Amino acid sequence: MFQNQVVLTRERRRFGRQCVFEDRNELMVSVHPSSRLRLKYIMGNPQTRGMQLSSVMALSEVETENATYDEHGMFHYEGGWPKEVNMNDEEQTLRHRKKVERDDAWGDEVKELIRTTMNTARQNNAINIYDHFFDDLPHDMGRTICMPFKSRTINIIHDMWQPQRHMAVINWMPNENRQIMTQYSNLYTLRGENRRMVTNDDSNGSTNAFYVWDVKNPIKPLYYYDSPEVISCAKICPKEENNMAAGTYTGKVCIWETFESGMCISTCPMEAAHREQTSSLTWVYSKSNTEFYSASLDGSIKFWDIRDLKMPANEIVLEPYTRNRQNRQNAHGCTVLEFEYTIPVRFIAGTDMGSVFVGNRKGLNPVEMLVGSFMICAGPIRTIHRNPFFVKNFVIVGDWRARIWCEEVKNRPSTMYVKKRSQLMCGAWSSGRASLFVTGDIDGVVDFWDFLLSQRKPIYSINFRSTITAVVFQPGGQHLAISLANGDTHIMNLDEAMKKTTSKEKALMAAMFEREITRSKLLEARVDEIKLRRRTLIMEEEERQSKAAAIVEEAPPVVPDLELDPDNPDQFIKMIESDEQFRVALATFHETLEAVDRKRAAEKKVMERTDFEQLYLDNLAEQAKLEEARKKRPGSITSKEAREMRAAKAKAKAAAAKAAAAKGKK
Repeated sequence: MFQNQVVLTRERRRFGRQCVFEDRNELMVSVHPSSRLRLKYIMGNPQTRGMQLSSVMALSEVETENATYDEHGMFHYEGGWPKEVNMNDEEQTLRHRKKVERDDAWGDEVKELIRTTMNTARQNNAINIYDHFFDDLPHDMGRTICMPFKSRTINIIHDMWQPQRHMAVINWMPNENRQIMTQYSNLYTLRGENRRMVTNDDSNGSTNAFYVWDVKNPIKPLYYYDSPEVISCAKICPKEENNMAAGTYTGKVCIWETFESGMCISTCPMEAAHREQTSSLTWVYSKSNTEFYSASLDGSIKFWDIRDLKMPANEIVLEPYTRNRQNRQNAHGCTVLEFEYTIPVRFIAGTDMGSVFVGNRKGLNPVEMLVGSFMICAGPIRTIHRNPFFVKNFVIVGDWRARIWCEEVKNRPSTMYVKKRSQLMCGAWSSGRASLFVTGDIDGVVDFWDFLLSQRKPIYSINFRSTITAVVFQPGGQHLAISLANGDTHIMNLDEAMKKTTSKEKALMAAMFEREITRSKLLEARVDEIKLRRRTLIMEEEERQSKAAAIVEEAPPVVPDLELDPDNPDQFIKMIESDEQFRVALATFHETLEAVDRKRAAEKKVMERTDFEQLYLDNLAEQAKLEEARKKRPGSITSKEAREMRAAKAKAKAAAAKAAAAKGKK
């Protein structure tokens, strides 16, 4: 018997390959209409069709009994024995094993358990977990391999009025993380511009109003707060969120109840207000949670109680050299106030001259209230914000730098700071991570800085293309609110790595702060040592000079034998050479000069130019280049020749005018 066989061979590497699909047009079946079927077509008249495609349902409510659940645990010391089997009794355990083995499903369950166990065992045997596989790789190979940080804008809150007003302050509600307060300033009214302000909803106050929003609903605000004057700053009490205070551009302070929309319920009189714009507000610790401080550019800080705004409880002036009788002419204008409830005695004020004043609330006079002042920045201080995890350390944002300060260092900040080429406008520590803080600059760039990752450049940056006026973290650190000068507020959802801190991170930051504090204290001790040595040298020099003066007084006066002839210089030189005391003094003077020259030659001075000096030198170089290009151009004249020609024309005009005047008189 013969059989037909066909043997197909294929390489093993071609088995199991994926299917490759193509997108093309191909005619598979072509069925033409049949005339016979057309003759069998019968019109159906009438016809019934059901149009309700959904199934009919009925709603009924039934009250069921509440189910009660209870949690029970089992101690697996030797397998999962039932409750009625005593695992210490060998006879009971043997009887139970035989009972289980007689079950039909026992074999399948054992097979499945063996299969799962063998897979786990093979995986465990595939890699030796006690071996070091990557010791031969370089140490810094994986430093650049990291996932980039990300953030996402979950909502944008726009101003209710068009054109949009200037955004001044944002503040999260203390006990409600989903609500945020946005405070606007109508600068068009202050500038005297005749702008037509329009809004889609007239029920939300006037052009001086500001609002409280729900983060998930940026269409309509929850509450609005109105005022007859333009508001410059506002802040909600952290301990009693029903109270909110605000300052105006005329120097007054106002009070609202946050859960009621409308006009302010109380305003201070004009005679008790500041002389200039109210620049900052801060609530302070009190048993009734009704006290707050207000600061102004006139240099004064006033203490208020919302129960009586007719007159401030106290007032101090920020003078660099404090005296009991203060002078407002020497005061610095205050730009920012900071108070921490965990340190109820201290408050900090930043000025427009770049100084930081540390205040004591328990002081009885200005000398006791203003503990000290320190020059920090070259321009006005924009923000002072404490670290939520280490309250003694806070960031100071001003000019082009953000400095880290500690209260334990008395004379100067620590050496930790960041700087940019653009002027910084605001900053804030993260409430979720101990090492993260944010800065916003005048160009609209928000930078995220992490001292544990990098102290030279930000770990993440966002460009909003509009000046950043404020950045505030949500109390839990989940979201970041960013206000822009054009009136928009962006609510950002941060990356998971930016939200939560770890115990290791806290320990590293604590060690870093402690190291910087120790370094600053060592620098202070070194400066004190240098001052003491200089003072000692001055006292020794004075003592030596006094001894030399006493010796001179005791010695008899030396009368030169030679009479001085004013016309003969040789006699004058001989008389000087014969004077022993003068020769000794002259030699000492020359030795001192040589010692000073040697000391100066040994010093290595590095003169660093400031940004203003560099900008001035760049402008001079640019002008020189333009002057050289103008000289090379044919028929062109230099700026000096142009000035001379203008002066000659002015003189000719003046002479012609005088001649015309003389002719008119004749």
